[in-house]
Formats: sequence, structure tokens, C-alpha cells
Amino acid sequence: MSEILYIQTEKNVEVYSPEIHLQDIAKLACGDQKILNRNQVRRVMTIPERKPGRYVISALDLVKVVAREEKSLDVTHIGEANIVVTYREQPSSRKWREYIKTGFVCLLSFFGAAFSIMTFNTDVDIQKLFPQLYFQLTGIRTEGYTILEIFYSLGIGIGVLFFFNHFGHGKPSKDPSPIEVQMRTYEEDVDKTLIAENNRGEKKV
Repeated sequence: MSEILYIQTEKNVEVYSPEIHLQDIAKLACGDQKILNRNQVRRVMTIPERKPGRYVISALDLVKVVAREEKSLDVTHIGEANIVVTYREQPSSRKWREYIKTGFVCLLSFFGAAFSIMTFNTDVDIQKLFPQLYFQLTGIRTEGYTILEIFYSLGIGIGVLFFFNHFGHGKPSKDPSPIEVQMRTYEEDVDKTLIAENNRGEKKV
């Protein structure tokens, strides 16, 4: 009875070397350690011109690469039919760029959220609404800030923290935050588009 090599793939993987080996984009399992070792380091792709970007690899091509060299080995694939390989340069070499991008996104998010809150307050005319509510509840007219404005301001900040489920490095619950959910949805949509375009290109050829 021949040995079986199991290849498990996911939809999206990230690599930092232009020489891509099977173990870089898939998980392998085999009863024979020698077979497992030599297939883990089997080269399956070389990034053209070392150009960072996203590339699509078919799981069928991975099976073909192994089957071509291992004539007596049964190869069983588990997982995604297509893999989106994201090739990037080593993050440590240009770490300062990541800090700049993160800072820019933080500033953009902060001022964007502040602008949205201000436009909402202006739209509902908070400056007139709160004094009117305060008069209806207490019977006292006020010209300055009241307890309503104070708790409203605190409520917005606390509500945003709870909504985004993040307190610095900690999280009040293990559930993913809305931003994480939206980023995951975006990544899945991008992967589907890349795979669809790759399949169309192959059909044209």
C-alpha cells in the first residue's frame, strides 16, 4: 500500500520570499517522515521579477507538482481549490513605513469620526434640543451646559469603545470587532475577485 500525502490549503497566505515552497502555502501530513520532509521544501512557484503583489495558485497545480516527482505517492488535497498568495518584502526592512501608514489611518479615522459626530449634532440641533429637554424635565431654564451635555459626551466616547470592542491592547470580549469583521469581509471579496479574474484569464488562454 502506497503512502498518502495530505495537502491542506487555505484561501489566503502571505509569504516574504520569492522562492515559494509547498510548506509556505500549505500544511502537509504524511506517515513517512522522509516523504514529508522532501515535499515540504519542494518549490512550487517563483515570484516573477520579485514583484510584490497577489498571485493565484490552483491547488490542482500543487498536486500535479508533487505527483510528477512522486510516482508511487497518493496525494490527497483538503481545503480551498485556489490559494491567493500575497508576496511582500520583509516587514522589518521598512518598518517606519508601517508606522507612518498606521499614524495616517489613525488621524484620518479620528477627524473623520469627529466630523461625522459634529454634522449629526448640527443636523438635529443639539444646542437647542438639550436646553429644551432640561426645561421640560426640571422646569428650569439654563443658558450654559447641563448634566445632559456632560453625559451625552461621555456616552459617545464610552459607546464608541464598546462598539469597536477595543481598549488599547485588550478587548472586553473575544468576539471580533466590527472593523475586524468588515476587514475580513473585504479580504474575502478581494480574494474572490482575484480568483475569478485568474480563472477567466486561463479560459481565454
